[in-house]
Amino acid sequence: MEPADRPATPLQQASFVAVALFVGALTGVFGGLFHLAIDTIIEWPTWLAGRVEGWRLVAASAAVTTAAAVFAVFITRRFAPEASGSGVPEIEGAIAGIRHVRWERVLPVKFIAGIAAIGSGLVLGREGPTIHMGGSAALAACQMFRMRDGDRKALLAAGAGAGLACAFNAPMSAVLFVIEETRKQFPYTFRNYMGVFAAAITGTAVTQIISGERPDLPLSAGEAALASLPAFAILGIILGAVGVLFNRCILAMLDIATAWQKRAPYLWPTLVGLLVGILLIVAPRAVTGGERVISQIAVQTPGAGVLLMLAGARLVTAVASYSIGTPGGIFAPILSLATCIGLAFGVLAQTAFPEALSGMGVTPVSFGIVAMAALFSATVQAPAVGVVLVLELTSAYALVLPMLTACLTASLVAQWLGGRPIYGQMLDRTLARAGRGPAKGSDVGLAADPERATH
Repeated sequence: MEPADRPATPLQQASFVAVALFVGALTGVFGGLFHLAIDTIIEWPTWLAGRVEGWRLVAASAAVTTAAAVFAVFITRRFAPEASGSGVPEIEGAIAGIRHVRWERVLPVKFIAGIAAIGSGLVLGREGPTIHMGGSAALAACQMFRMRDGDRKALLAAGAGAGLACAFNAPMSAVLFVIEETRKQFPYTFRNYMGVFAAAITGTAVTQIISGERPDLPLSAGEAALASLPAFAILGIILGAVGVLFNRCILAMLDIATAWQKRAPYLWPTLVGLLVGILLIVAPRAVTGGERVISQIAVQTPGAGVLLMLAGARLVTAVASYSIGTPGGIFAPILSLATCIGLAFGVLAQTAFPEALSGMGVTPVSFGIVAMAALFSATVQAPAVGVVLVLELTSAYALVLPMLTACLTASLVAQWLGGRPIYGQMLDRTLARAGRGPAKGSDVGLAADPERATH
C-alpha cells in the first residue's frame, strides 16, 4: 500500500481494481454455485415425503440430517477447523493480522461442508460461508497475481464484501459491511475503497447470472406515517434486549458443545441432527435457514401466540445448529427470528389499536420487515449494514425512517445492557482457545468500546 503522501498512479489504481474485479467474479462463481446447490438440495424433504410417510418419514428425515451434520463436522474438523461457524471473525482477524486464512483448505471445506450442513435443514445462513469463501478467493488471487502484503488486506476485505453481496444480492450492503464492520482493520485509501466497489459489482453480477436476479425476500409494505415512529421505537427496545440474549445464548452453547466434544466428539452433532431432522417433518418452520419461513409467515401472518412460539423454537434451533461447528452463518437465522417477533408485535398492536394503525398505514408486515434490521443492529452492532441489507432484500424503501428509528433504539439498548458485537466476541473466544488473550481492538462494529480497544 502506498504511503498517504504518495497516492497511487492511474496505472496502479487500474491494475489493483482489475484484480479486485477478478476477486469479485471468482467469489461470485463460488457464491452463485453455493446458493444454487443449497436451493436445489433443500428440496429433499419434499422428495422424501413423496416416497415414505408416517413414522418412517420422520425416521428417514432424522437419519438424513444427522448423517449430513456429522459428515460436515467431520470434514471440517479433519481438514480445516477454522472453517467452522460463520467465518466472519476469521476474516476480520486476518485483516487485523492476527489470524491466518489457509485458503487452499478453507475454500473447498467451506463449500462442501456448507452445502451439506445448510442443505440438510440446519438453522444456518449461507452468508457466513460466502464471506469466508470470498476472503479465501481474494487470497488465491493475491497469490496468483503476486500481490504485495499491503494489498492483501484490502483485497481480503473486498472479497469478504463480495461474499456478502453474493449471499443476498446486496452489493451496497457489502460496501457498508467493509466500512462499518472492519473499520478498524481496513487500510483506507481511495484505491482500496474502489477495490471494494469493484468486487461487490462483479460478485453480485456473476451470482445473479448463476442463481437469478431479484430481491431474496420481496415483501410488500406501504409507507408508515410519522405518528407510527414511537411504536417502531418500542419494537427496537424489545429487539435490543433480544439481541443481547441471542449473543449470550450463542456463546454459552458454543461452550457447552466444546465440553461435549471433549467427552464424545460426535454426540452433540448427532443429537442436533436428530432434532432438526424430526422438526423438518413435524414443525418445518422451526428449522432451515429461514428465508422461506419469512416469506410464508409474512403472507399468512399467524396469530401472535403461534409467532412467539415459533420465535422461541427458532432461537433454540439456531443456537443449537451453530454450536455443532459446521460451516454456516447467523445472518439468515437472525432475520427469520426477528420477523417472527416483529410480526407478533404487529399483530398485538393491531389488535389493541386497529383503527390507529390502519390510519397510519402500518401493518404487521411493516413491523416484521423493520424488526429484521433492528435485531441485526442489536446483535452485530452494525446498524447501517442492517438497514441497507434489509432494504436490498425486501425492496421496502418506504420504511427507511421506521428502520432507522428501530435500529437506533435497538443499538442503544443492546449497548446499555452490556452487549458487544457478536463477531468481536467470537474472535476473542477463538483467540482464547488458541492460548492468546483478547486482541487489541478485536471488537468490531461501531459499538466497540474505545477504552477497551486501547488496553
